[in-house]
Amino acid sequence: MENLDVLVLRRLLEWRMSGHRAVLATVARTWGSSPRPEGSIMAVREDGAVVGSVSGGCIEDDIVHRYCREKEEATTLRHGCSPRLLKYGIGADEAHRFGLPCGGTLEVLLEFDPDASGLGELLAMLERGHLVSRSVRLRDGHVALASATSTDQLEVDEYTLKNIFGPGYRMLLIGAGQLAEYVATMAIFSGFDVTVCDPREEYRGSWSVAAAKLTSEMPDEVVAKMKPDRRTCIIAPTHDPKLDDLALLEALDSDAFYVGSIGSRRNNMARRERLIEHFNHSEESLKRLRGPIGIFIGSKVPAEIAISVMAEVIAAKNGVIVPDQFMVGPAKERRTGIASLDTLAGGAEPTKADILLPALSPAFDISNDD
Repeated sequence: MENLDVLVLRRLLEWRMSGHRAVLATVARTWGSSPRPEGSIMAVREDGAVVGSVSGGCIEDDIVHRYCREKEEATTLRHGCSPRLLKYGIGADEAHRFGLPCGGTLEVLLEFDPDASGLGELLAMLERGHLVSRSVRLRDGHVALASATSTDQLEVDEYTLKNIFGPGYRMLLIGAGQLAEYVATMAIFSGFDVTVCDPREEYRGSWSVAAAKLTSEMPDEVVAKMKPDRRTCIIAPTHDPKLDDLALLEALDSDAFYVGSIGSRRNNMARRERLIEHFNHSEESLKRLRGPIGIFIGSKVPAEIAISVMAEVIAAKNGVIVPDQFMVGPAKERRTGIASLDTLAGGAEPTKADILLPALSPAFDISNDD
């Protein structure tokens, strides 16, 4: 599945190239709670076709109604007028009408009949892996494109709206086993571009996720060629040091936002010891290496493990700090400790409440996610 912004822009370009009139809507500002973040986009064709989203649905309906069904206003909107800002959710009644959360307000910029050549240039830059700033001059709709940095954010004032577009998120999976198939499937429908590398012919031969790119190159070589950036995650869902170790080392020297490996606490401890002993690493230099990966949900089968892993990946992608107590390793250690105490006391197997409730204590430090 394509990155949602790219999907919207590509569909909008197709409409404009085919001679259709259309409007591009961008969430310009939000106050309080909002269904979609600033910078979210959608496009509406003159006949009511919609791609993308700026809310939970009601605001989309209102924009379609304004653009396609109110004949007098639609005529004005369709003939090259300047961009227009609409504000939703100012009062409680309107917030309720548009399905906004309590206290939520958002402002949406509408651009009418965006220029096809500009859309094509933007998509070409994104396809080359560039991070792009798209600035819209509010008085006349003039658009300027420029390179952006990872620290740039959406900006809007009385003159200009600048939105940041980036290439899709990428995932590299080291090893083509069954768990990798589940992770790849979930990553693809979450919008990641997935590459799987495995030099072992017997594993590649049974690979079944057609939407993921499959390569037989050595994993460390693939990592080097990918040049991982802050939209890249690298996961080793195998237990083969010949495949994992060098690739993970290469990944740790990159800007990848997530680097992790599957396996038991014992296997991950052994990996860290190998990297420290043979590759001159330290506990500090391995701090970014996650493992055992995943959020603890009691998963046992590959599909559930993949859900656990993807939950952690998406949290990292979105900048959410998951308390240490909810991660697989610490949760299993706590479970083992509780089980040992219960065994000494002649007690029963610990319940989920025994495992999770200690993590809800106000005494724990939510800033510690290492």
